[in-house]
Amino acid sequence: MPRLYVVSDRQQTRGRSLVEVVVGAAQGGASMVQLREKDLSARDLLALGHQLQTALTPYDVPLLVNDRVDVALALDAAGIHLAGHSLPTAHARRLLGSHKLIGVSTHSVSQARAAMDEGADFIVFGPVFETPSKVAYGPPQGLRQLADVVRQVTLPVLAIGGITVDNLACVMQEGAHGVAMIRAVLAAPDPCAAARALRLLLPD
Repeated sequence: MPRLYVVSDRQQTRGRSLVEVVVGAAQGGASMVQLREKDLSARDLLALGHQLQTALTPYDVPLLVNDRVDVALALDAAGIHLAGHSLPTAHARRLLGSHKLIGVSTHSVSQARAAMDEGADFIVFGPVFETPSKVAYGPPQGLRQLADVVRQVTLPVLAIGGITVDNLACVMQEGAHGVAMIRAVLAAPDPCAAARALRLLLPD
């Protein structure tokens, strides 16, 4: 399971190519990438997914597709990432098969337990801290809630939301397996250096 999971958002790259920025993150130690560009058509998402897969192959970094099981299947991607509004985890598992990864975004203990029971491989939980990209998901959950989720499930839990090199140690002390990052990597002046700094604080 990934320690450093980079979630794409081409609006956060400061005008740079998303592929260029994601490759920098892979060079810095990102262990998995999620293609999450909700405004793109299936055709455009598929094209971008092909570009990312090709660029990530030399680094052996798998690509997951957010929400779109059809695009994940068309790409033969490593798996899918689901949110609360997505296809239920159990249905996605039947479509993808046992050999593909399924990550699920959760915002409570009950959601995390449901994702585990339905066959997810890992859980992303947050927002742990305040962050602009997660305002729609409610107030920050905090470290105590993260610790509760880690205790209640047997799957790897990746923390997301406002995580930086300054607070990452606190997150890991609560039992998180790793972290999912958007702005801290994609918007960094040097995505490779940003990913490397984060990866050095994570277990091997």
